[in-house]
Amino acid sequence: MAQDILFRPLQLGALALDHRVVMAPLTRMRAQQPGDVPHELNATYYGQRASKGGLLISEATDINPFTKGYVRVPGIYTPKQIYGWRKVTSAVHAKGGFIVNQIWHVGRVSHTSLQPDGALPVAPSAIPAPGEGFDANGNSVPYEIPQALTLGKIAAIRDDFVQAALNAREAGFDGVEIHGANGYLIDQFLHDGSNQRTDAYGGSIENRARFLLEIVDAVVARIGADRVGVRLSPWSGILGMQDSSGVALWKYVIAALGQRRIAYLHLIEPRADFTNDEKPLDMEAPDVAALFKQAFDGPVISAGGFLPDTAAAAVATGNSDAIAFGRPFIANPDLPARIRNGWPLNRHDRATFYGGAAEGYTDYPFMSAAAQRAHAAP
Repeated sequence: MAQDILFRPLQLGALALDHRVVMAPLTRMRAQQPGDVPHELNATYYGQRASKGGLLISEATDINPFTKGYVRVPGIYTPKQIYGWRKVTSAVHAKGGFIVNQIWHVGRVSHTSLQPDGALPVAPSAIPAPGEGFDANGNSVPYEIPQALTLGKIAAIRDDFVQAALNAREAGFDGVEIHGANGYLIDQFLHDGSNQRTDAYGGSIENRARFLLEIVDAVVARIGADRVGVRLSPWSGILGMQDSSGVALWKYVIAALGQRRIAYLHLIEPRADFTNDEKPLDMEAPDVAALFKQAFDGPVISAGGFLPDTAAAAVATGNSDAIAFGRPFIANPDLPARIRNGWPLNRHDRATFYGGAAEGYTDYPFMSAAAQRAHAAP
């Protein structure tokens, strides 16, 4: 089967994977309240999706209380949160799997009602994201004009990323993925449409990349390069991201990450729209794995609208080393087994993606033994 290529071993830094079917980071908004604490339901969800030698990337996790952009998103900054995450990592490790913690700061994609002190969200510059977001009650509200970060606050956020990485290791995670994608704070620094600073963190490509690279260097210094990944989304345009530098920005950033010999680079292909199930893939969009694999010169995980056959084809090119699946992993807790055996996939229910309890979270069926036998029958 063509999909067999997805089941070859792969070394990602310190992690020796048995296969290349990765679970993408997926915001599900089911942390226990109060305190945004991971709990037994989350442990069940991740444990269901774990497989021997397989990698799961956790949902984006707040590094401090001021990071918060959405309700019921878990954190990694309090003792209770660390303890809660231990339940999750233990469930994954019991299945022989690996799990890394995606750590983020949403920046301007927040609202005063979500901030502990009722202050404005922060960003590289006082430029609001276009359109509407959500307040603490789930109401749609226009994005506010954020506060431009001072140099002192930039340094403090960098330190919070480091502490989050240390907390993640204490919680049993096998590493961390630094979220530099999808229009959140690090991405806001990278793009000149959202970053119009005139100091060392704005202007040139090198300056706009400084925030990301300082965070990576600081985290690497504490937990090791072989346990650090970075996620980027070149040309996504999400949440108002735009840049005048084109390919030059991404070549610089990705080459700089490659020089640091981190465990992996996680690239989101801009052809897919993860907010819409009906919109077809944009086949005219750049193939970022093909463009930047050589610049990184290390393992690349690709994400963005992949199915088993297209995932296998992407790995066969050599531009992608592993494929991260989102919606298929939501609906198929046994996704690696289904792909390996050619079993049919469950369909996801978008209405249950965010918030709620077990429905649409831990109640998707595994392939039954009877169905497995029926599928294998001649």
